Amino acid sequence: MAAAGVVSGKIIYEQEGVYIHSSFGKTSDQDSLISGILRVLEKDAEVIVDWRPLDDALDSSSILYAGKDSSSVVEWTQAPKERAHRGLEHLNSYEAEWDMVNTISFKKKPHTNGDAPSHRNGKSKWSFLFSLTDLKSIKQNKEGMGWSYLVFCLKDDVVLPALHFHQGDSKLLIDSLEKYVVLCESPQDKRTLLVNYQNKSLSQSFENLLDEPAYGIIQAGLLERRKLLWAVHQWKKIKKDPYTATMVGFSKVTNYIFDSLRGSDPSAHQRPPTEMADFLSDAIPGLKINQQEEPGFEVITRIDLGERPVVQRREPVSLEEWTKNIDSEGRILNVDNMKQMIFRGGLSHVLRKQAWKFLLGYFPWDSTKEERTQLQKQKIDEYFRMKLQWKSVSEEQEKRNSRLRDYRSLIEKDVNRTDRTNKFYEGQDNPGLILLHDILMTYCMYDFDLGYVQGMSDLLSPLLYVMENEVDAFWCFASYMDQMHQNFEEQMQGMKTQLIQLSTLLRLLDSGFCSYLESQDSGYLYFCFRWLLIRFKREFSFLDILRLWEVMWTELPCKNFHLLLCCAILESEKQQIMEKHYGFNEILKHINELSMKIDVEDVLCKAEAISLQMVKCKELPQAVCEILGLQDSEVTTPDSDNGEDENVGMTSCPTSAFQSNSLPVLAASGARDDNPTEISMSPNVSRVTPA
Repeated sequence: MAAAGVVSGKIIYEQEGVYIHSSFGKTSDQDSLISGILRVLEKDAEVIVDWRPLDDALDSSSILYAGKDSSSVVEWTQAPKERAHRGLEHLNSYEAEWDMVNTISFKKKPHTNGDAPSHRNGKSKWSFLFSLTDLKSIKQNKEGMGWSYLVFCLKDDVVLPALHFHQGDSKLLIDSLEKYVVLCESPQDKRTLLVNYQNKSLSQSFENLLDEPAYGIIQAGLLERRKLLWAVHQWKKIKKDPYTATMVGFSKVTNYIFDSLRGSDPSAHQRPPTEMADFLSDAIPGLKINQQEEPGFEVITRIDLGERPVVQRREPVSLEEWTKNIDSEGRILNVDNMKQMIFRGGLSHVLRKQAWKFLLGYFPWDSTKEERTQLQKQKIDEYFRMKLQWKSVSEEQEKRNSRLRDYRSLIEKDVNRTDRTNKFYEGQDNPGLILLHDILMTYCMYDFDLGYVQGMSDLLSPLLYVMENEVDAFWCFASYMDQMHQNFEEQMQGMKTQLIQLSTLLRLLDSGFCSYLESQDSGYLYFCFRWLLIRFKREFSFLDILRLWEVMWTELPCKNFHLLLCCAILESEKQQIMEKHYGFNEILKHINELSMKIDVEDVLCKAEAISLQMVKCKELPQAVCEILGLQDSEVTTPDSDNGEDENVGMTSCPTSAFQSNSLPVLAASGARDDNPTEISMSPNVSRVTPA
């Protein structure tokens, strides 16, 4: 639509000195120049292009600007009129704000009644705005013709007045628009840029991979091979800056495929057997998950892993148990035993704020209370020095720092939708949102190379919820990101490695299931991508994630325990997938719909039982030993403590540093047995639910 009106939202682009020559082409008189402000705004998933005369823009009390202070996530401040009155007083205020991070005050978001402003002069009639979805084409000026201009043509063939850029050129505007639509030259006129909506899904961001509806209700249907390759080609073309290239390409191409699948006739196409494996090999260079035997890969044949042990879980570690394991100076005693207790039962919530700092490496396990106090003081100073770096960037500086602008935009977008159903983050005037925003912005100063990638807010949210402190949450997050860093790097090496390792483990556990998945073009295990990327954050309830993460942080019972968790979940779903003959789309849909329906205690029991089963196997392939961090040495089982070497002359078998019989378990009655219990052998896995 081309009518003028009041619009608010997040500003993507803004340029003053954009003129309309109101008398051009009508008289021989000199043009009547109307100066105005051109903006591109994002509001409610819609992108608006808005031009209005400068007088109207300055006088309008309804135009809202995103504030650059730490409240910018939840507060919209009026500008530029109001901003002019804030002056130096505001610039000096943020340092005082840092001393009050737990007592943040809020300004209510301004509201408008939706009425269009009254026109006070004839200039206002030239105002216009339209949705980017209505844009048909953009005509540019000829090269070498003084200042540049653009003419917008809408789908209803409405041609808007030419906009002349007296200050700077129009390139920044075009760049901003290309974030949302694909612009290509018209074959008839190189000066005309056509809006191509066929490629719209290619510009979807990484959020679509993480959001629950991302996989959507995918109806059966297939793409021809040439369309897949075209999608890869387009992805490579639009990949421009490092942080978006991290894993965005994978999700963009996937979204294109899914969009293309919707609404197609299942009987109209057939997918070649290895089509999807080939496609993913193109989309993620270096990802090779064997559909067949190939030279250079260890062929894992069917191995008898033996019976699977019964695993029991205990109650969460209590405050009393934790306190008993601390000496007079505040050191943690018997760290290994404490980790095993946490692995087997997790932590009582009252302990998490303290214990997580040890589990994540923020506090050394052997530190005294005094040493930890001094460390916190040092970390507070270090944190606020980094926070000052981005807080002190002026608006003028930020205009010349595209990376910082992009980071801020991504962070604000993610923060506003992270765990908003949790009371800690719900509502608009919420200090939790501000702290999420500030910590993520500060992390960009901590790790310049990585910066911010969508999905990282999911990893921070539970940490801030537990810590309830900006500085402690930041350093715990930084430690967690040390573990997760490769997941978010540009080359996706972490994700590639984990998918290959998961395929290796699953093939060892159930080669028949792997073969079935491959027959349905699902052997690359793409449906586990989100599980691995953000450590099951979207698969379990918020409280279950607290339990799951603290168990994984113990680094027991082996390396890459999270891959065994994936195997445990897939094993639980194997019967339904195979008996109902699920195909590619049904598998993807089924796995996605498991979100919030998985029993965390059951999965932990199964995954631990799988690890013990593998530890006891005497013929475990070397590739599996390396994935799980098992050493080639003789294993000591609960039945082999009679001092005799029963394995002399036999093939060496892997062991784990975690001994399954070294920790008291919880009996069915809920009482603790202080004598280590011999683990019985059974093909099934059972668990005792904490009382």
